[in-house]
Amino acid sequence: MLKIAYHEIYNHPLPANHRFPMEKYDLLPQQLMYEGTCTEDNFFEPEIPNNKHFFTVHTSEYFFDLLNITLSKKEERKIGFPLSEQLIAREMIIADGSMKATEFAIENGIAMNIAGGTHHAFSNSGEGFCLLNDQAVAARYLQQKGLADRILIVDLDVHQGNGTAEIFGDDPSVYTFSMHGKANYPFHKEQSDLDIALESETSDDEYLSILKRTLPLLIADHKPDFIFYLCGVDILESDKLGKLSVSIEGCAVRDRFVLQTCYDQKIPVMCSMGGGYSKDIKIIVEAHANTFRLAQEIFF
Repeated sequence: MLKIAYHEIYNHPLPANHRFPMEKYDLLPQQLMYEGTCTEDNFFEPEIPNNKHFFTVHTSEYFFDLLNITLSKKEERKIGFPLSEQLIAREMIIADGSMKATEFAIENGIAMNIAGGTHHAFSNSGEGFCLLNDQAVAARYLQQKGLADRILIVDLDVHQGNGTAEIFGDDPSVYTFSMHGKANYPFHKEQSDLDIALESETSDDEYLSILKRTLPLLIADHKPDFIFYLCGVDILESDKLGKLSVSIEGCAVRDRFVLQTCYDQKIPVMCSMGGGYSKDIKIIVEAHANTFRLAQEIFF
């Protein structure tokens, strides 16, 4: 059975003028259940995990400054959210969702987190709406439990996974692959194990061609026993913060290729949803919903 991490805190309210579409985290499970792709049995509720899990990728100084809301104003501005206890709890719960989803993925081949993909969180700072790096925390969780050794992070959000790249910069056991918009945030990129920076207005054919010749080679070379997939839908032409020109159909083909590759290679995969900022919330929900539909079709 497909297991999906979801908690009502994912839909944490922000100031009315904030551009981050938090409502998608509530609308997506509603859509999936309405159309029959999922039932309530598919969802599990994560919780606040033990602090120890965050120390595997974040410094204790940063974590406790975050937890106590004692970051400087400059550090808070980098994050982009007004900090609150509820927002910090939200990020901790998201990380727990990704950790627990990894075990479901090992059991069932795949598992999902409605939220997550907080790849701009560095070991000692947060930025770009990201406080704690859920996939990095989950990768270390897997390794420390002896459930995986060699991990591949496939980051297909339109923004480079700069925090993830920094965290695993000196760790050959975790291979970081980011395919992103060249002209997109962050304007100072970190060095992933492989970065593919796409020109603005890259459309379906070029995007998919690059991905289809790259991913199989990475799997063959790195030989991962677990894959994290950050499946942001901010690659869409309609996205306000992206600068690519991928159609919603092309985005679904991307997801099908990644998930089918994982299935065919018998490599467990855990998906975090990542970004999506199209003006029309229906486009965001539909693009994300495609990922869940494909997971059900391919794996179950």
